[in-house]
Amino acid sequence: MRIAVTGASGFAGGAVCRAARAAGWEVHAFGRRPATAAGHVGGAPYRSWDLLGPAPPALPEVDAVVHCAGAVTDWGPPEEIWAANVAGTRNAARAFPGAAFVHVSTASVYDPFRPTVLAREEEAPVARYVNAYGASKAAAERAAAEAAAGRTVILRPHAVYGPGDTTLLPRVLGAVRGRRLVAVGDGRQRVSLTSVDNLARACLLAAEAARRGVHGTFNVTDAEPVVLDEALRAVLRERGVDAEPYYLPLRLAEPVAAVAETAARLLGRARPPRLTRYAVGHLAVERTLDITAARQVLGYRPAPTSFTGAADW
Repeated sequence: MRIAVTGASGFAGGAVCRAARAAGWEVHAFGRRPATAAGHVGGAPYRSWDLLGPAPPALPEVDAVVHCAGAVTDWGPPEEIWAANVAGTRNAARAFPGAAFVHVSTASVYDPFRPTVLAREEEAPVARYVNAYGASKAAAERAAAEAAAGRTVILRPHAVYGPGDTTLLPRVLGAVRGRRLVAVGDGRQRVSLTSVDNLARACLLAAEAARRGVHGTFNVTDAEPVVLDEALRAVLRERGVDAEPYYLPLRLAEPVAAVAETAARLLGRARPPRLTRYAVGHLAVERTLDITAARQVLGYRPAPTSFTGAADW
């Protein structure tokens, strides 16, 4: 199997490269960074490619593209997020005409204004989003399906974590104040998480399926949802952090997040505030996905959620 991986210098893309190389596949890695460590991409050849610019010369012949590149933040200039997620996706698909196309999307395409309870794939996209991230990822799904018509598999993971995580785990640990980890809700809400190893496994299964002519959209998570409070305590324990979760009621967290966002924008901060409306919406209520379709069609058999070894992430 010959694949190209975009976003290979990032968290998910690097994991896909390593998993594919371990499976004996021929891998061509592409990312925005000028260079990346050979071990990060499993020793695959790496080339720098800004998907908003021209494609590199002499792109390789591949059976499938695994598209992991894009903006993964809920904070930043909306026009940049839209460009990275929509135009970047379209350009990646068009650069490899005829190749199967695996598009790594997100569960943020589901309705952010109500709980997501074992959501099935047909429940998204929706007509309303809290920010450019969810809206642009929904548009990117459409762009992928149009640019690679009949040869696209879309994957929707939720809350990807694991070795090399630069988003979820740092955000959780950044919410620690003294001996408190500030969270939202009551801690009893269930959430679906996705280890980066499970995501990489799903990407390889999707590439094989797309090459066989399978196309469609699939949720991909760990084996079963977890209770938020239990997950947070497990992370703190593995990281050796002497703190306990402390929960803000949703009715208090929402206005606090709105004020924090306004202040951050007025001050021109590039980094997001510790509490955003997007984060509040994803923490305060149930966010679980139904992965039946991925199990049945792709043969997806995910491992359960585990934070073992998180001290080294």
